Amino acid sequence: MSKKEKLIRRLLGLPKDFRFDELDTLLGLLGFEQSNKGHTSGSRVVFHKKDCDVKILLHKPHPTPIIKATALKEIADTLKNNNLI
Repeated sequence: MSKKEKLIRRLLGLPKDFRFDELDTLLGLLGFEQSNKGHTSGSRVVFHKKDCDVKILLHKPHPTPIIKATALKEIADTLKNNNLI
């Protein structure tokens, strides 16, 4: 099983300990590019997949790197609804 498949399976399980770096890796493997929302964006980031114009907006979690359950479910739903996973 590839790293991408493992991360997808982990994401779909909606674990309570899914880290931002895992999400960054997974979305990179799916073809997304990460950028800050703007100069004054603070912790907001956007992941954009240009070929199908899908955007995922979220805040980098801090002080811990764990993504909140509601955000994780929204990300998983977005990826499923756009047939990316």
